[in-house]
Amino acid sequence: MINLVRVSDQTSSAVAPSFALTSDHLELRDWVHTFARDVIRPAAAEWDEREEFPWPIVEEAARIGLYSLDFWATQAFDRSGLGTPVALEELFWGDAGIGLAIVGSALAAAALRANGTDEQVGEWAPQMFGTSDRPRLASFCSSEADAGSDVGAMRTRAAYDQARDEWVLNGTKTWATNGGIADIHVVTAVVEPELGSRGQASFLIPPGTPGLAQGQKFAKHGIRASHTAEVVLTDCRIPGRCLLGGRERLLERLARAREGGATGRVQPSMATFERTRPSVGAQAVGIARAAYECALEYAGQRVQFGKPIVEHQAVAFALADMRTQIDAARLLVWRASWMGANRQPFTAAEGSMSKLFAGETAVRVTGQAMQVLGGVGFTRDFPVERMARDARIYTIFEGTSEIQRLVIARAISGAGIR
Repeated sequence: MINLVRVSDQTSSAVAPSFALTSDHLELRDWVHTFARDVIRPAAAEWDEREEFPWPIVEEAARIGLYSLDFWATQAFDRSGLGTPVALEELFWGDAGIGLAIVGSALAAAALRANGTDEQVGEWAPQMFGTSDRPRLASFCSSEADAGSDVGAMRTRAAYDQARDEWVLNGTKTWATNGGIADIHVVTAVVEPELGSRGQASFLIPPGTPGLAQGQKFAKHGIRASHTAEVVLTDCRIPGRCLLGGRERLLERLARAREGGATGRVQPSMATFERTRPSVGAQAVGIARAAYECALEYAGQRVQFGKPIVEHQAVAFALADMRTQIDAARLLVWRASWMGANRQPFTAAEGSMSKLFAGETAVRVTGQAMQVLGGVGFTRDFPVERMARDARIYTIFEGTSEIQRLVIARAISGAGIR
């Protein structure tokens, strides 16, 4: 069980956990690590080159229960909060592109959980993953060409057809993981434009719904085994029950927003990102650790000036910095994960802190690893080149580093910083 102590300083009243992993956590870590080592890593370079969704790897993950609703639900109900970051670190230690292919549906599930009713979660969450012999995919669609960090600029519209009890969606989403190839899409859209971001809602689009199509598939710098594409909605009609949270709750929230009062609910996309930022940080930690371990091993074998380069102070100090940064990032991720699992408020934007520091650590550490390897690190003969490409997205997606700093600054100052 997790041990709690009270931090008694003048700046924080948070409850801090002890991060000693239980036997269950250690078993989970070793199980996922084995899959990452034996299945993901041997296939990573091939799927990066192909830039295709790695269906055989996802199918194997489904077969053993790693790609399943049961697996992620079990971690979500872990009161220590550590199961999810432990599993994600190991997966992304294997490879970030394949890792995202395995966990992409979990982002849509998080959106469903954050915005949907218990009945909606019970009906749709299992369909997002499918079964062990027939895995399915889900996609969370929020960003648009003019609405990335600025969610208030969203143009996708949802209009209610009362006569048919249907919602009609029109617009184009971009940067959607599994976009267009997923069985289920969760889409954020505007229902009352005059209310800005407070006039938005989330909708679930069932499999085979007419009016939904894949647009451009993006050729990316990194995470190339993960499918990223536009999702085009053209008079896309969905049943009224597919409004997440239900129409009654939406009407109440919109009425409060019109009156200028608090809606009592975070903007739908932000509600999803608040839940997932520590998990994204854990992914970045896995990439950074993989690059560090590669550099450490190489430094012990590469001989220059008559001795292994690890015995040269410049290289040794670089490795010391890398390890320190990784451990610090992991602790920030674990703290935020524990706080989320125990419903502790992020009064200092601890979720954003974890994502910011871990993402920038991944970029720094993979760059340093490439430097330690020298010329061979710049080639595809060693995986650090791919890791460096993969790491770069972690200062961009699910909130850029600049947005994370903005969120943190607002939280600690109380000022309306823009």
